[in-house]
Amino acid sequence: MKIKVLGPGCKNCETLHKSTLAAVEELGMSDAYVEYVKDISEISKYIMATPGLVVDEVVVHEGKPLPTVAKIKEILQKTTG
Repeated sequence: MKIKVLGPGCKNCETLHKSTLAAVEELGMSDAYVEYVKDISEISKYIMATPGLVVDEVVVHEGKPLPTVAKIKEILQKTTG
């Protein structure tokens, strides 16, 4: 599974990145790859409002409010089926 956290590096984006890493760790998803994308031109290919979360090239979250670690875990579990 490839997970992208999209954001230019603001506080909310950093928070989403940390929460995503925590969710992946708590779920024991050792095969998941988390990438933090800060390039605006790359971000704009997916979303208009940061922060964003993309799982296997599908946008699963955009903007605020930020999802909690529990919500991210729920999203990841649904994505893996």
